[in-house]
Amino acid sequence: MNIFRRVPELTLLIVLAATSYVAMAIFAELPSTEILSGRFVIGIIVASFLFSTAIAIIAVVAGVGGGVLFTPIMMGFTGIDTLIIRATGLVVAMFSGLISTGPFMRAGLSNVRIVFFCAIPISVGALAGAFSAVALSEHMGEKGDAIVRLLLGLILVFIAVMFIVGGAKSEYPEVKHVDGLSKRIGLAGSYWEESLQRRVDYPATRSALGFFLFSLVGFTGGFFGLGGGWAVVPVLNMVMLVPLKVSAACSGVLLAIGNAVAIWPYILYGSLISLFVVPWMLGQVIGGIMGAHILAKIKAGFVRKVLIVLIMATSVKLVTRGVEGLTGIDLPVF
Repeated sequence: MNIFRRVPELTLLIVLAATSYVAMAIFAELPSTEILSGRFVIGIIVASFLFSTAIAIIAVVAGVGGGVLFTPIMMGFTGIDTLIIRATGLVVAMFSGLISTGPFMRAGLSNVRIVFFCAIPISVGALAGAFSAVALSEHMGEKGDAIVRLLLGLILVFIAVMFIVGGAKSEYPEVKHVDGLSKRIGLAGSYWEESLQRRVDYPATRSALGFFLFSLVGFTGGFFGLGGGWAVVPVLNMVMLVPLKVSAACSGVLLAIGNAVAIWPYILYGSLISLFVVPWMLGQVIGGIMGAHILAKIKAGFVRKVLIVLIMATSVKLVTRGVEGLTGIDLPVF
């Protein structure tokens, strides 16, 4: 129980969560409506909180955003409206990124210039993706949902392959040439590296290519409700050649900014339901804190392998449901 003494915020959140659920249990005793009974609602809330906590722990230990797990699983295995899932997925990804990058931020690893520069394309792309998602749902209905599930399943396969072969990340990338744009906007920075006991100075390069890629990352995140934690770090580290720790520190802030922008079209369309979102948000906070402490005591490699299996299984389900929705043919898959 030392974790509760070291992290008083966790104790406070658990107390608040318990108080909230006791209150909801009282409301559950009220007469049922014709739509949902009080007990059914409280059951959904409790299940959402527990599932969100589990997702947050796995996401932090495996080094991905919570939206990468939440959105595909909910789309693949539930009948909830896809716009509601995607809107909630953006909240999950946003809080997952903020919680997991807290230690990096406190250590002064985030580069404000890089964050501001990359926030422009990721925000514009996320907004365009969110509006496109709403427009597709309005004009194509269930066929549009089937297309989204099919495309998301294919993207998950790509993400799984990235996790399997993505061993090219470098702690300190070697920069042989810095382009003129990167020099003019001053993306270089420095931070104190405890493991080396010295200050590390680093440049950033290929800013134009990074700008373009971040617009695509933002669009994908806003359209599918995935966030973009699976792509932000690779783009910063492998394309713009930013040190891995700085990339991770900037990632959570960029996800928070991009997802906060992408949520608005869903809010305007009425797809963000507070009663559904709050337990997921609270679970991300508590699970993120727990995952950060668990990470120091277990082997993350095993969790990463489990994550790959989950992603591949979910991708099969998504592709199956997408094909069924487009063709009307029931396929014999779990």
